[in-house]
Amino acid sequence: MSDPMPVAHTTWTPDGEINSNLGATPGSSPDSSRDSSLEGPKPTEDALIAAIGNVYDPEIPVNVYELGLIYTIDIQDDGRVKVEMTLTAPACPSAQELPVQVQEAVMSVPGVTDCEVETVWDPPWDPSRMTDEARLQLNMY
Repeated sequence: MSDPMPVAHTTWTPDGEINSNLGATPGSSPDSSRDSSLEGPKPTEDALIAAIGNVYDPEIPVNVYELGLIYTIDIQDDGRVKVEMTLTAPACPSAQELPVQVQEAVMSVPGVTDCEVETVWDPPWDPSRMTDEARLQLNMY
């Protein structure tokens, strides 16, 4: 039985990038613990944000990223991505379709090997999470 390959990952949040060496063996860098024969193009946060930016809430003419519905994008070195997102309200009519659309958008990015989208309710969404561009589009200034 072989040991599972330790994997390092990077988490991106709206407050900035957090590097984590979870899974790396003590005294090693994340790159030294990976099998270089398995390397492919690692998805970038910009590419993931651009892909997610193509997902729109059907009731609001603004994409889910600019609405502030995406809380965390966790990118692992092996191409797995985890997205934590919320909805504008628990009773949102798009509660079933938006997470699936986000997952499909993320999976379309080169280098992504798997994507998990988790809907979270804490902290609750409020309009202060929207980008300035979203506020302008919705005349919310």
